[in-house]
Amino acid sequence: MTDQRARARDLGIAPGHLDPGPRNAIVDVAGVRVGHTTIVRGEDLRTGVTAIVPDAVDRAGGRLPAGLYVGNGYGKLVGATQLVELGALETPILLTGTLSAFRVADALVSYLLDLPGNEELTSVNPVVGETNDGFLSDIRRRPITREHVLDALTSADAHTVAEGCVGAGTGTAALGFKGGIGTSSRVVEVADVGAVTVGVLVQSNFGGTLTVCGVSIPRDAALGFVDAQPPERGNSCMIVVALDAGLDSRQLGRVARRAVFGMGRTGSDFAGGSGDYAIAVSVAEPATVTDHALNPIFSAVQEAVEEAVLNSLFTATTTVGYRGHIKYAVPLDHVVERCRLAGVLPAVR
Repeated sequence: MTDQRARARDLGIAPGHLDPGPRNAIVDVAGVRVGHTTIVRGEDLRTGVTAIVPDAVDRAGGRLPAGLYVGNGYGKLVGATQLVELGALETPILLTGTLSAFRVADALVSYLLDLPGNEELTSVNPVVGETNDGFLSDIRRRPITREHVLDALTSADAHTVAEGCVGAGTGTAALGFKGGIGTSSRVVEVADVGAVTVGVLVQSNFGGTLTVCGVSIPRDAALGFVDAQPPERGNSCMIVVALDAGLDSRQLGRVARRAVFGMGRTGSDFAGGSGDYAIAVSVAEPATVTDHALNPIFSAVQEAVEEAVLNSLFTATTTVGYRGHIKYAVPLDHVVERCRLAGVLPAVR
């Protein structure tokens, strides 16, 4: 097995038919930044925080239209009900491990209260998602501090997004292999709007059989041995979608629904113990976009989710963690070979 990690397109694997943005990342949507705090400590802690920071909500009184879709509600998405009720995002979106979600939410509230102009603020709706990284990290220790959260927020960058075993993806696993953080984007033409950029970031931590552009990649065959450790039983996926079309919250809920559908392309089994959530946010000025014009965006978000999940696995590295548990990185040479045999990639001449 090769240890050389790569994004899907570096291997010639390009899901769908739409073009990505210049970075093929959620930061292709102008005004969106991403930051991570990664915690690897001793033998037992493999966790962290990932911050998705739209500029518009990183200041006093900031709000953006947003929609939520819950594929399966086995999770702790802090702030979900108000986001749905008002159709608005008031804070950056933070991701972490399950039992740390509440500490992260508290730290996010502190961050917002301290922003200039918020001196009289008495209510704010922090949005924090999670997946369970307890197989590789001692989740009961809840190691995330306010400083970790502030570091992720203040280090958020609009130019690059680290992927794989970073931030909230440090201890996650997906589709039989080591998972993590992944991102992708698409640019599409939308009637009466013009070019629209759709960016996606995922925290992958869910079960099923890895599928790459329709090609099944069973775990044991890929690894070349029988992995006696149990596969994931759910454990969830968080998806964040940003786009620069002026959709309203109802339309963004429809976009978020298609984001969860995109997980199916990668082989998700949508298990009952998996909390599968998608939040879609528009950073553009409100505009009249008809429902009939949304189909290109629906296609774009599904393709971007598919590629973001693949990137989260392809860039992740084999990780040893809590109690000696191991999650192996997907062998990329095996993936390439299987895709060539299936005709997804051209044969070597």
